[in-house]
Amino acid sequence: MSILLIEAFYGGSHKQLMDLLQEELQDDCVLCTLPAKKWHWKARTAALYFMQTVPTSTNYRILFASSVLNLAELAALRPDLGKLKKVLYFHENQLAYPVQKCQGRDFQYGYNQILSCLVADVVVFNSAFNMESFLTSIGKFMKLIPDHRPKDLEKIIRPKCQVLYFPVRFPDLSREHDKDPKTFFKVLLKLKEKNLPFHVSVLGEAFTEIPDIFSEAKKALGSSVLHWGYLPSKDDYFQALCMADVVISTAKHEFFGVAMVEAVYCGCYPLCPKALVYPEIFPAEYLYSTPEQLFKRLQNFCKRPDIVRKHLYKGETAGFSWAALGGKFRSLLAAEPREDL
Repeated sequence: MSILLIEAFYGGSHKQLMDLLQEELQDDCVLCTLPAKKWHWKARTAALYFMQTVPTSTNYRILFASSVLNLAELAALRPDLGKLKKVLYFHENQLAYPVQKCQGRDFQYGYNQILSCLVADVVVFNSAFNMESFLTSIGKFMKLIPDHRPKDLEKIIRPKCQVLYFPVRFPDLSREHDKDPKTFFKVLLKLKEKNLPFHVSVLGEAFTEIPDIFSEAKKALGSSVLHWGYLPSKDDYFQALCMADVVISTAKHEFFGVAMVEAVYCGCYPLCPKALVYPEIFPAEYLYSTPEQLFKRLQNFCKRPDIVRKHLYKGETAGFSWAALGGKFRSLLAAEPREDL
């Protein structure tokens, strides 16, 4: 039990990664988690909970946690854990996270992640976009402090940072406002208004309240809906992906995009915004700049589905598999001093 895995938001891609690591490490790890509910409260209070619940052991050598946890608080509350090699993994970062109302932003979430980076020995991001959007936003973010601001935090944190892509293996989708469902459904309804033939599957697990647009769109799309809602069986999920011709993202917030990579692996033609992490993952021909461009591409595909059905994906998905990334994760979780991957 030399590796301690801590996940304060055990759901979606966070759960996938921890389950995969636990499966690979087997008896050499201990997994401590909190349910994937009320994210904001987990980010604020998880360290205190884990202070009381993480079992004491002299065998621990590595602590691996996602950035939902305030690692600085836990290291202070549990000095025995603070002495370990601490690896912090960013699935997403709060400095580049979109908010619906600026006045509702809680400074503490981003501040916690900065503190966690300062106490971590290794800081890992699931994409270069995630890493750079975080690091380059630190200076501006700290200006929110009215006076006596800390300086040069990016210079302190950057040397311990590296990119290690998420190892794609299990289903992961979400239905939340940061994925911009309004744009997605607006485009689909426009296709329906023009009587273009298509079917749509809306899959995924929701960790917050589901926006009203989902129920409204389901009713408006009517017989065009093929699947709707979370598929708990990964076999059913992948079967739904294999039946599809095109996979669409309208996300305003994405740092990797597990579901998009899974869908492409299953044969879907991807259409993604020319923004966020997508240019890093997908070739340019699969990117669009405006909802109008997305509509025109889909309109063409509806009229000529053979275009996508005969298409051979020109990118690469194998590099995002555990087979490709497993060795790097094993090196990351070795007790030796950090080496750049």
